[in-house]
Amino acid sequence: MNKKVIPYGRQNITADDIKAVSDTLQSDFLTQGPAIKEFENNFAEYIGAKYAVAVSNGTAALHLCALALNVKEGQKVITSPITFAASANCIRYCGGEVIFADIDPETYLLDIKSVRKLLESSPAGTYHGIIPVDFAGRAVDLQAFRKLADEYGLWIIEDACHAPGGFFTDSNKKNQSCGNGTFADLAIFSFHPVKHIACGEGGMITTNDESLYKRLLTLRTHGITREEKLFENTPAFASGEDKADSFPAWYMEMQELGFNYRLTDFQAALGSSQLKRADAGLVRRREIAATYQKAFQGKDFIVSQSGVVEGHAYHLYILEVKNRLGLYNHLRANNIFAQIHYIPCHLMPYYKKFGWKEGDMPQAEAYYKNCISLPIYPTLTEEDQTFVINKIMEFYG
Repeated sequence: MNKKVIPYGRQNITADDIKAVSDTLQSDFLTQGPAIKEFENNFAEYIGAKYAVAVSNGTAALHLCALALNVKEGQKVITSPITFAASANCIRYCGGEVIFADIDPETYLLDIKSVRKLLESSPAGTYHGIIPVDFAGRAVDLQAFRKLADEYGLWIIEDACHAPGGFFTDSNKKNQSCGNGTFADLAIFSFHPVKHIACGEGGMITTNDESLYKRLLTLRTHGITREEKLFENTPAFASGEDKADSFPAWYMEMQELGFNYRLTDFQAALGSSQLKRADAGLVRRREIAATYQKAFQGKDFIVSQSGVVEGHAYHLYILEVKNRLGLYNHLRANNIFAQIHYIPCHLMPYYKKFGWKEGDMPQAEAYYKNCISLPIYPTLTEEDQTFVINKIMEFYG
């Protein structure tokens, strides 16, 4: 048995990363310091958005987006069943109702035809928003979704956790980067260790809407503001002096119920350091995907494979295979820890309580029966990838 463990994804920490974190640990700020804003500015520039808000993780990012868009109890929001549960859960946190629409079997992305069918079959005002997911790193055609959303007065949150650096080409032949805010109201990213940029934990929200940006900043920190022009109490109350005509430097106000969803400075420093290698990481991920594509093209044990697509960020490389369970166990026996992404959300016991059942999302369910995610990360060596490929070929004889 191969003694070396080959996971489906992993972080890459360099000496520069360690120095960036060490320098921050020795600075005056461990949280709420200058490294946060530096990371936000760097990330916004990389993505091509006007604003970025760093938060504690991708789930927090989704929750804050739902809050900033005023999701209320009973409001219906559409998303994909093939995603991590957080994409849907953020709506439940606000008391909203999650409505799943099926996937396109060719792209594994939320099927716009399925979404349109839901909208057309319901009275106006039934739905409030859409959460498309750039699943596996493949960019959703947000221009098409924006057009549909505008027809029905819906907002869009783009879940781009898998796709920093990914893009799609719009109708004007222009590449539109995932999360750049051109078509979605808000977009979110994750900095979990297996993602393109690792902070240990962490997330980012991007937007081009200044009002949403300012609300996110308040919601991120307990609903507190320090902006004097927004204060509701008087200078006299704030200072404790009856004749005071200005606010003291210490004063702040909690104006709505927010959360402590802040990122630390040392995590932000790690993120900024990792961001410098983001493009090189994308190049390597695409090389690995191309190698897999060539190796498995036309093999009779392949039901489908994700293919090499322009603009794909390749957080995952997915095959649909015959005898998926047998292959999964065979790879694990050889210390290759492939993974399954994802169990359809609508069939999780929690969501089944709302009436979802097998057969509701036939394309998503068919995909789940065969899918397996192979190892793909920038430090995966050619030797290790060849070992993975050979073990798959060996299993199928």
